[in-house]
Parts: sequence; structure tokens; C-alpha cells
Amino acid sequence: MSGVKRVFVEKKKPFAVNAKELHDEITGYLGIKTITDVRVLIRYDIENLSDETYKKALTTVFAEPPVDDVYENEFKASDDDFVFSVEYLPGQFDQRADSAEQCVKFLNENETPVIKTATTYIVSGKLTDDDKAKIKNHCINPVDSRVADEKLPDTLVTKFDTPADVVVFDGFKDMSGDKLKELYDSLGLAMTFKDFKFIQDYFKNEENRDPSMTEIRVLDTYWSDHCRHTTFATELKNVEFKDGYYRAPMEETYNKYLADRAVIYKDRKDKFVCLMDLALMGMKKLKAEGKLEDQEESDEINACSIVVPVEIDHGNGPETEEWLVFFKNETHNHPTEIEPFGGAATCLGGAIRDPLSGRGYVYQAMRVTGAADPTKSQKETMEGKLSQRKIVTGAAKGYSSYGNQIGLATGLVDEVYHPNYVAKRLEIGAVMGAAPRKNVIRENSDPDDIIILLGGRTGRDGCGGATGSSKAHNTASIDTCGAEVQKGNAPTERKIQRLFRREEVSRLIKKCNDFGAGGVSVAIGELADGLTVDLDKVPKKYAGLDGTELAISESQERMAIVVDPKDVDKMLAYAEEENLEAVCVATVTKSPRLVLKWRGKEIVNISRAFLDTNGAHQETDVVVESPKKADNYLTKTEKADSFKDAFLKKLSSLNACSKKGLVEMFDSSIGACTVNMPYGGKYQLTPTQTMIAKLPVLDGKCDTVTMMSYGMDPYLMSWSPYHGAEYAVLTSVAKIVSAGGDFHKIRFTFQEYFKRMTEDAKRWGEPMAALLGAYDAQIKLGLPSIGGKDSMSGTFNDIDVPPTLCSFAVDVAEISDVVTNELKKAGSRLVKFTIQKDEYDLPDFAFIMSQYEKITKLMRDGVIRSAQAVDGNGVADAVAKMAFGNKIGAKFCKHKPKEYFFTPGYGEIVAEIDEEDLAVLDAAGVSYDKIGKTLDKPQFECDDEVISMEEALSAWSGTLEKVFPTRSGVEDKEINTGLYDTKDIYVCKHKVAKPSVFIPVFPGTNCEYDTALSFQAAGADTKSIVFKNMTEQNITDSVDAFEKAIRESQVLMFAGGFSAGDEPDGSAKFITSIFRNEKIKDAVHELLDERDGLVLGICNGFQALIKLGLVPYGKITTQLSDSPTLTTNSIGRHVSKTVYTKVVTNKSPWLQEAELGGVYSIPASHGEGRFVASDEWIQKLFANGQVATQYVDIDGNPTMDEDFNPNGSYCAIEGITSPDGRVLGKMAHSERRGDGVAVNIYGDQDQKIFKSGVKYFA
Repeated sequence: MSGVKRVFVEKKKPFAVNAKELHDEITGYLGIKTITDVRVLIRYDIENLSDETYKKALTTVFAEPPVDDVYENEFKASDDDFVFSVEYLPGQFDQRADSAEQCVKFLNENETPVIKTATTYIVSGKLTDDDKAKIKNHCINPVDSRVADEKLPDTLVTKFDTPADVVVFDGFKDMSGDKLKELYDSLGLAMTFKDFKFIQDYFKNEENRDPSMTEIRVLDTYWSDHCRHTTFATELKNVEFKDGYYRAPMEETYNKYLADRAVIYKDRKDKFVCLMDLALMGMKKLKAEGKLEDQEESDEINACSIVVPVEIDHGNGPETEEWLVFFKNETHNHPTEIEPFGGAATCLGGAIRDPLSGRGYVYQAMRVTGAADPTKSQKETMEGKLSQRKIVTGAAKGYSSYGNQIGLATGLVDEVYHPNYVAKRLEIGAVMGAAPRKNVIRENSDPDDIIILLGGRTGRDGCGGATGSSKAHNTASIDTCGAEVQKGNAPTERKIQRLFRREEVSRLIKKCNDFGAGGVSVAIGELADGLTVDLDKVPKKYAGLDGTELAISESQERMAIVVDPKDVDKMLAYAEEENLEAVCVATVTKSPRLVLKWRGKEIVNISRAFLDTNGAHQETDVVVESPKKADNYLTKTEKADSFKDAFLKKLSSLNACSKKGLVEMFDSSIGACTVNMPYGGKYQLTPTQTMIAKLPVLDGKCDTVTMMSYGMDPYLMSWSPYHGAEYAVLTSVAKIVSAGGDFHKIRFTFQEYFKRMTEDAKRWGEPMAALLGAYDAQIKLGLPSIGGKDSMSGTFNDIDVPPTLCSFAVDVAEISDVVTNELKKAGSRLVKFTIQKDEYDLPDFAFIMSQYEKITKLMRDGVIRSAQAVDGNGVADAVAKMAFGNKIGAKFCKHKPKEYFFTPGYGEIVAEIDEEDLAVLDAAGVSYDKIGKTLDKPQFECDDEVISMEEALSAWSGTLEKVFPTRSGVEDKEINTGLYDTKDIYVCKHKVAKPSVFIPVFPGTNCEYDTALSFQAAGADTKSIVFKNMTEQNITDSVDAFEKAIRESQVLMFAGGFSAGDEPDGSAKFITSIFRNEKIKDAVHELLDERDGLVLGICNGFQALIKLGLVPYGKITTQLSDSPTLTTNSIGRHVSKTVYTKVVTNKSPWLQEAELGGVYSIPASHGEGRFVASDEWIQKLFANGQVATQYVDIDGNPTMDEDFNPNGSYCAIEGITSPDGRVLGKMAHSERRGDGVAVNIYGDQDQKIFKSGVKYFA
């Protein structure tokens, strides 16, 4: 008899968003029209749980009565239905099961439940075997999932076999060449056979012994292209430039590079020509010329870091402090190609960990990706590949899920399409971080220092990730790569962020390295020359891992830090305060050797000198082809007989069309630092080109901002990698200038992505030409690239990715410098600031720099109202995007040929100025073309052709609507609800001069900083405590600490976030499990019933309040099947945008400073924000004045239109209160505001909620 219980949970029909989505994909994308219904059930198998706890968990953890149906053991389905279940492969992290176990444990901390989950699909209708196979393939990615057995298992407890000892390759050092090659071929290594022979020589001549399996795997990882850039470090012997018109500038740049390196290196014999040297030479030369004095000097290479003097006013006037500003770009191309969700999620996780390991707080991210056409049907997918649609949507969900959970504002998202990205996807995450310089200690490791491993546990996920991403791939290899993809756990990385942001913690860390590629062997191995690592101390996700797996697993969210022995106990205690696992795993030694021990035996003992060789010396010749002049992409323009046809065609093209449905998946407002939201204007339809954020200062007022932009065009690069790189750099600079930045202060970091290099010298010519172009641009601009990332494996069978160099430009400015790009008013003049090119179609940088200096001065003088950098899509596209945000029309100059408006214009800038300021431009000596005027009618005109704003928007927004939808077909009902005006407002009898606000922090909470700052600005004291649950004692202590904090506070604040990742299948279940504890529940009731206290919940906090019953009932109670609740957005994804909300009651103390009937522009960001309730409940809430706020349109009318009511909330309800108004729950983030925040959003952004709450106690 099995002791396992099985539960199926299904969303009720009105809330079954995932089932509806799958139905649409099967009928539309897969083309199977014969299905009649689709159902999706979550399956939980549960063991080691008492009946009493199980019954409680059924309606609080596994299901929510208002929106879910629960079936124990079995569910009803027709005999003809196609039924199958899908589960993760063993070893893959299952966030749902993990969160369910944590939640259930709160119901009884003495029980240790084991839970496993699966998803069950029920498809009704007439289906052939081929149809069934297609549906299964659509629902299962074999890299991380499999069909689950429908039979109930006897037990869920996995018995792991004891791993065998690590094998030693007997006879290795004396093997003959043939035998050695046979062994090499059998191991599936990323290294070359030349490297393998190099290892044999080392063990024979220096160690005089045979190596272990672990030593071979560690060396393969250490020397992988991913970890050691072996392709970029290959010596380039004979470089030949082929004849052609464009040979001269490329060869001239190469000769300049050779001359510059001769000066920099003088007579050094250890330096040779290679791609890495070329990539770094611009920085070295400019540094030698004194043009890089702001770079931070350090042995730690975590991310690019510059020293910035920052003015901060802590209340006593401005003071200058030194801050470190970090930036980093990371790719996860191979993992995202084979497992889009996990690959993209850990791309961002890895990008964050680099500045984080440098002790920087990461506050803004950019995502730039490359894909083939995702609108193509499933039938057109290549064998051995996931479809492009599945890759682009899965990757977007993965990256956004990770960023949204960790609490990182994504300031800019773009996807670039080119047919050859079908070979392998491009997935870039670029991030900005910062920290006060005084908090960051840079010291070397000393003998006897201790290395602590912090964060996640180690499993098999990611074994071979570094080497996997460095291999060539083909149809067969896709099936064997599953273990190479890591699974991210954002709440754990959030804990590390919180820990490192504390000054007292940061100053204990002598040195730090993140666990990226290579796991323990590389992350810890790089921290000191001599190390002894005890692998038995490495925390494991499960038993059964052998020494090799422990050494190279790339399980995520781990950090290795070096601390002085005297500080170890202090550091471990700080980690526990943040609910973070921390273990001492290694000691620094005098002897320069890497020693790894397992089961008390040495399984790795290699000299540092050998490790640092990075393998055998590799050499190649290079042939650089000359681009064909006849194919010049820069001057390529299609004949435009009709402006309207050309305009609409351009707007609907893949690389110009709207990506709003993609961009809105990413939280852009968290941190209350985002200066310009991804879409600006009152209609939020003008996409920004440069992400801008205020520095994340926790104490004081600061107007310093950072800017980041990107430049990249794979079509231009495909014609000429040299020109493509020059214009990529120029485009990134133009975007900074058009946003108000001063280009003189820019620093670059580059992303190189090319086909796999072979012995064919011509293949090496592409990256060589691109890096020469980038070198030329850096030297002529006098601006260095101080970092970068190369990915040199973009090949699948015989298809290669387009040559890609993406330039990221970073600048530091002030809020007052910022110029936004949405058109501001009718009657303005539109001009285009031009550039000049030389005879080889290359940018004339001297002219361009002069232009940019003049443009920046015009911006500082207030002449330029809005500006947009032109790209490969031309002027008409740039003006349209500027126009959309406020729906201000534009008239194009009829004296220009129509083709003028559609020609690529890299580096040029379109600007809006007052008509009378044309004279100012002339006086400034800036070169410009008059290109048109803005209109008071929402339309575009050219000569006698007219295109309405709606027609243009329809063309722009339609192309990707089926891939990244913005609408889900919510019924547009008229709403007439009015305002509730009363004089009967609850009065506080327990007055205090300065109320205390308790903000509990749970795994997944990410708005605690913003919320605390808002309350402090309003005059309150705040206190945050992290709920710890690593041990039973932790849980008991945390319950006591929470109870005490609530009893000592006047306000309980539930901040936003993703409670345990919004799992198990529903938001805030982790929080509600804790607050149903009797001690905590009693403290909350005492706060409300006896001390006139207030409770506020925003976003995830609102989800907690409504599921606890605090709204609408005013007390913690069990949800009933008809209780109002919040569920998945009607569109089935996360939505991040600013919403217009109207205050419709004045009954609540929280709304006393707001205007009744006032409309406010508030950022919203959530996946489960749809308010649902019966008609009876909705009438009752309005009648009692409990509806606090509603979503409204531009004219202030409550609406079901998804542009304004983004989650499909019934009756447009955004927030509700308890019966007396003292508990308020709302979805939109009133705390995410401040001076210089969201400057391209229109309307009043201050609802004065925090001020009202504090004033209530006065």
C-alpha cells in the first residue's frame, strides 16, 4: 500500500488561462483544428504528511477555493480524451515542489514532507497518432522534462546509489599516440587532442603519475573557451587581406594596431597577436594616453568598474562620495537554444553575479537577443531544433521570471531578427551595478584564509555547462546536453544581494568569485594560487554525487568568498540572518597548487603554473575578405513609389515592429530608480533607446544617473564585419547623445558572437575584421572598451550565425541632462542632425564628435525637446516611434525623395525643436536637414499621402501579436460605478509622534527597500526582519521575532515580490502559510482590534491580504469558494507598465491625502493581479466604500480595455479595503516614485498613501 497521496488541481474555467493559451497554440500554431477542449491540471504527489496537515494544505497551499477545483487521487475525463503528464527530469530544480514543501512545513514545522509535481494535460477531440505526437512534442522539451508515469509510486523518497571512487587512468602517462587518441575520443571533451597530449606530457614529466578522471574534467573545464577564451587567445600567425575596394582601411587599421602594440609592449616576448589582444589594445593604448583614469584598478576581475564622484545630500547639504559603477554583459546562447526558460533565466543570473561578486548592488538590466523569424509555422522548424517561436517565448519567460523575482528593473528589451540565428540563438543580458567605494575591500588571499561557499546547493544541473557551450553542435548532440543547462533560483540570489548590500558584511570580504562556468574547481580555484578544497563539505541538493560532479557542477546562485579566519564566525552569522546557507569549504595554502579532496583522498592535485597555461598553445592563419562594394548595405534602399506603402511596410517589418508584448513581461519599475520607462508618452507607445537609472542610494538624495545603450545590426555585419562593428559602436554612442548624455565620458563593453572557428583561415577573418573596426572606432573616439564577452560557437551543422558585434555604451550623467524621445507638442520643427562618411563609407569621427558636442550643448540649453537616434530603419521609422507615445502627428518634407526617409542612418539623430530655434541651430554651426513638422492631427503626411495614426499603429503592432500578444480578448463592458464620499472615517485613538512600520521579508520579497524609503520619507520608522526557515529552530525563532515586531509596530506592511516564486501555482502562499500561525495571527488581530493599527499590502502584499482574508473581511480567516481573490492576468503573463488609477473612495485612512476622483499614474508589475469576485460581492464592496481604486483610461473612465486595465480585473478594481478602511490592498506600486523617476510618463505619480498612513497617527 503506497503512503503517497495524490492531488490534482485545476483552474476553474473562467480562470484557466494556461489551458486557453494551449488550446490556441494547438489550433493556431500546430494547425490541429479538431480539438474541442484543453484542460491543464497540476499534479502533486505528497508523502510524510499527517492527515491533519494534509487537509489544511489542500485549500491553503495546493489550491485556492475561489479559483481552483481539487481532485484527490483521480479526476474525471472521457475515455476518448488524450491524457498525459509531464515532469522535470531527475536532478532538475522544481521550484513548485520546493515552494510547496516549504509552505506545508509552516503548517507543522515538525513534519518533513516530500512533494513531487507534474503537469497533466487533457486534450479532447478527434486526434490522429501524428496529432498526439505533435502535441506531446509541443509540451515537452526532452532536455529538461519527460512523460511522467501515471501510476502512483510506492514512495517518493529517492534512494541514491553510493558513487564509486573516482577512477584513475592507469597507464595514461605512457600511452601510445593511438591509445591516447582512442581515450580522448571516448571522453567527449571540449579541449583539443593537442591539449590532451599536453596533459599527458605534464603528468609524465612533472607529476610522474597518472591523472584521475576529476583532473581531466577539471582541466577540460578550466581551459574551455567559455572560461579561458581559448579561441580568442589563439595566436594569429599570418594575416592576409584579400584585394577589394575596402581592403585599404582594414589593412591600415591592422598596421596601426601592430604599431600601437609595439609601443605598449616594447620588447615583451610573451605577447603575441590574437583576437583577445586586439580586443584589449584600444583600452591599453587609451589608458597609456591618460584617457582611462576612472577605471578601478583591482586583481579581482568581476565586471567592468569605474570610479565615479557622486553628490549625495544626507540632509545636511550635498557631500561628494566616491562610488563604484559596475557594468557587465553575459551570454547564454547554447543553454537558451536547447532549454529556453532555464538558459535565459541563468543568463541573467550569471550577469548579476559578476558585479555582485564585486560587491555591487545590481539595479538595472538590459536584454538584447537575436533570433530567426518567430512568426514561421511549426512545420518550418529544422530537425533537431526547437521552433523559433518556442525559443523566443520560453526565453522571454525565463529571463523575465528571474529578473522579476530577484527584483531587478529591466530598462530596455530588444530582439533582433536575422534568418541565420536559427543556427544558434543570441541571448545577452547586460547589467548595471553600483556600491559606495568605501564598502568594497580589495585584498589578496593570504595563507590560512578561509573560503566560504554561500547560497545554493550543488546538484548535477550544469555539469559540463562551460564545456558544452564551447562545443560545436549538431542534430544528434541536442539529445545529450540536458545536464548542461542550469536551473535558476532567483530568491536565493536575492538573499546574496541583500547580504552583500550590508556595509558591515561587504567590508569583511577580502575577495569573491561567483560560481559561473566551471563550478567549484574554477570559482574557488581562481581565488588563490594555493588551495585545499574539501568537497565533502560542499552542500548537496541530493545524495549520490561523486567527486567529479561536485568539482565541476555549475549549479546556480553560489558565491565563494575569502575571509580572514578571525571573521569566519561573524560572516556565517550574517549569512544566517539573511536565511542563507554558508559553509567553510576551503583553505588558502602557501603551496601554489589546486588540491581537491573527496572522501578524505586527493582527487585533484595540479600545479597552478600548469593550470594557468590554459592548455596547449594554439596557432592559426587569418584571411580577411573584402566586402563587395556592389552589395553595400549602407546605401541599399528599395525604390519607394508610394510613401504610405513604404512607411507601413517598414513599420511592420520584423526589426522595426512593436515588441510591446515582449517588453511588458519584464519589471521595469522596481527599485524606484528607472528614469525613463521602456515606453513613454501618455499612451506609453514610444519605445526608449537608452536605459537610464538613478544610482541605488539607500540614504539621501542623489541626482546622478547611469545610461546604457546598445548598437548592433547583423545585416550590416553580414555585408562587412568591419563596417558593422564601426557602426555598432557609433549607434551605441548616438543613442546616449540623443538621451542627453555627454559622449566624452562613455565606456564600452562589447559582445562578440561568431561561427565556430576551424582550421579554415577565412573563418577567422570575420571576428578579426569586426575587432579591427571596433578598434578603429575606439581610437578615433578616444573612448575605450573596458570589458566584453566572446562566444565563438555559433554553428549548427552547416549553418553559421551572422557575424555579430554588439556594442554596449555606458555613461554617467545627471537627471537634469536627460532628454526623452516622445514628441512633446504640435507645431514643432523636426530636424535630422547628419553625419559625414569618408570615401570608404566609414564614419568621419572627427566631424561626428563635433556634431555631438554641439547637440549636447543645444540639449543643455533647452533647445531640443525630444530626440531619437536613427538606425538601419531610417528616418520615417524614427519619427513614427517618437510620434506614437503622445499620438502627435508628423508631416514629412515633400522636397526630399521618398527613399530619403527609408535609408539607413546610423549615427544620425532626429530632434524636435521650436520653429524659431532654427536660427539657434544655424548659430551653433551644427549640420542638419529640415525633415518635417509636428501636427495637431494624429496622422502622418508626405506630399499628398496621409496615413492615420491608428493605421500606422496597427501596422507596427500587428506583426508579433501572435508571438507576444498584448490582448487576450477581454470583453469590453461599460462600467458605471461612481465615487463613494463619506465623512465617517475611522479615527485613531492611539496616537504616536512617529509610527513604526514592520516590513516582513520572505523568500521572494523584493520591494522592501522601496517601501521602507517611502515610509521613511513620510516620517515613519521602519523595521525589516527576514523569515528564516533553514531549520526547525529557525522557524520557531522567526515566528517569535515576527510576533514581537508586530506587537511593537503601528503599521504592518506587506511589500511586493514573488512569495517563493509565486509557487506552488499561486501567489503569496508562502506568506499566508506563515501568517496563519496562531501566534502571528493573534498579534495581527491585536494590532487591528486593540491598537487602531493599519495594514497595507501592495502587489504580492495585496495577494497575501486577500488570501488571508484581511481584505475584504478585516481579519485572518479561511477563503471560501465565493471569496474575492486575485488570479492570473487574463493575458496569461507578467505585465509591467504604468496604469492610470482613480481614487473612488475616501473612507480609508490610507487615502486621506489623495484626491477623491483624482487619477494617478502608478507603475504596475505583476502576473497575478486580476481581481475576481461575484456580482454580489462587487456590489457589496462598492456599496460599503471598500473599492479603493479603479483602472481608468486617458479620460478617467473605469475600463476593461487591456491597454489600461492590463490584467482584466472585474469592474476595473485595482485596490480594496477592509470594512473600516484600515487595511488596504492594491496591485499598483505606489512606492515606486521619486524625483527624476519615470520622466517620460505623464500624470501625477504620488498617491500620498504613505503620507496619509503616517498622518493618521499624528
